[in-house]
Amino acid sequence: MAGYRRQLYRDDAVVLRTQKLGESDRIITLLTRRHGRVRAVARGVRRTTSKFGARLEPFGHVELQLAAPVTPRPGGSLLTITQVEGIALLGGRFLNDYPRYTAASAIVETAERLTPEEGEPSRQLFLLTLGAIRAVAGAEHAATLVLDAYLLRAMAVAGWAPALSECAVCGTAGRHRAFSVPAGGSVCGDCRPPGASHPAPAVLDLMAALASGDWAVADAAPPPARRQAAGLVAAHLRWHLERELRSLPLVDRGERA
Repeated sequence: MAGYRRQLYRDDAVVLRTQKLGESDRIITLLTRRHGRVRAVARGVRRTTSKFGARLEPFGHVELQLAAPVTPRPGGSLLTITQVEGIALLGGRFLNDYPRYTAASAIVETAERLTPEEGEPSRQLFLLTLGAIRAVAGAEHAATLVLDAYLLRAMAVAGWAPALSECAVCGTAGRHRAFSVPAGGSVCGDCRPPGASHPAPAVLDLMAALASGDWAVADAAPPPARRQAAGLVAAHLRWHLERELRSLPLVDRGERA
């Protein structure tokens, strides 16, 4: 068709997921800095002669040139990756480390679930996801702590942050002893619904530290508090997503750094 030009644009992205397409292509799910979550076809990347197949593996931070389809379809269309450069191929640092790999897998699955609309910008979630993958790759903190911190902050971006320093029902300030996922987090004695849990104070302290980035407190938390906090975080996320993350039950909670 003479005279047409496909719209091209550049962006950087975190690779969330890959799927096989045909004999040599892949569909790459990306969380981009400026265009939110997009899906794009990478032609020929499964061939041994591909120049950029290794740059499009999950967890990588890449810079791309993307081409929009000539005739967009209602409901979204696949883009095409025409160029890609690796900024930081972070997955290579932990692919053989099961605890870190499963934590990173839960992070990217959460990022995909929290971006239901393709092409809708979510810069804050992009930066949060990239920072979490970098933290897992850097291994400065236990991967499970990085994951739970990410889940709490990602839920805050989505508007689902659990109440930790006030009652989720009446708003009374303070660190309350009861926690109810359906109610929205910590609840005071007057608002405590039936079935509310009563986590130890160290558990709520850990959750608050993870949400605020107080790593001195988080790193010092004992394993029982970490496990209980992880359970509450996962339950809160499941309540709002209305389904379980596939990768979350696979996360190794052995608390290795």
